Amino acid sequence: MRDVIADMGPAFLGSRLKRLAERMQAGATTAIANAGVPLQPAHMAVLAALRVGPMNVGQLAGVIGISQPGVTRSVSQMAKLGILADLPASDQRTRLVELTSRGRAFAELAVTELWPRIGMAAEELLADTSPSFLLQLAAIERALDHASIAQRAERARPGGLRLREFDDALAAVFHDINVEWISAMFTLEATDQDVLENPRERIIDSGGVILFVEAPGLGIVGTCALQKTGPSSFELTKLGVREVARGLKAGEFLLEAAVARATALQADPLYLLTSRKCAAAIHLYEKLGFAHDTEIMNDYGSRYQRRDVAMKYIAEGAHPEAEASEPAEGA
Repeated sequence: MRDVIADMGPAFLGSRLKRLAERMQAGATTAIANAGVPLQPAHMAVLAALRVGPMNVGQLAGVIGISQPGVTRSVSQMAKLGILADLPASDQRTRLVELTSRGRAFAELAVTELWPRIGMAAEELLADTSPSFLLQLAAIERALDHASIAQRAERARPGGLRLREFDDALAAVFHDINVEWISAMFTLEATDQDVLENPRERIIDSGGVILFVEAPGLGIVGTCALQKTGPSSFELTKLGVREVARGLKAGEFLLEAAVARATALQADPLYLLTSRKCAAAIHLYEKLGFAHDTEIMNDYGSRYQRRDVAMKYIAEGAHPEAEASEPAEGA
């Protein structure tokens, strides 16, 4: 199943962090209930802050770093549970709150039992990922103190697409982008699965190339490969562009880069196999110098069941007058 939020890359960072927070807080809610504490994760920061003494809502919002309405909501809920109470103040306009004896008992339980358990669970997660995550999170928070997302978005200007080379860290991206477009129109074949699950062995180690295109603010949005199929022959294959990047000409950018790389490798022939269903992609292939070729079909077409179009790159056969069109699917 597609992960739309992950596919959108940095543009959906806030949504992805919110989703992550919801998943972690759901587990924390269960842990809190199991400890016999009648509070929610949103109450924990207020409980921790009031351990040092009474505060008003503004002070709580400042030390916790969330909005005053959010703090006010938590304070009201905790007051109903008898966890905190108003403290008489000389200035009637300032509402001070403090922990009740019941609240102090729960705070002690949280300090000695609950928070260490949840903290160790979080440390286990970080050990499985990256110990620098908390440092990166703190850096993001400090950066937001200087300029908000709205301010940064206002001054940002989308730039050009950028080419990325294959490395093992991008193997999953290569797999996922291709599975997305193939599954949308066709059935994933055994040949697809073999290549997509073993890109280094099937493509890179045999002398081929895998390229990626990265779009500002969206991350990696497309990929394609040059798979070596003979002493000098290369198949342009596994071209896929995420839906979020349609209209950015990411497919054309990738194809031009792949053709340039194949030329540098002295590919002869450079060919591709595709389907009549991919009409927009075929139009772009023709524009960039590929011509329909029956010999290519006879020599290589049996590799995939879905392929009924074979094309060979002939630089002199390019059609510069053809109208640019973003490929919906690739080779």
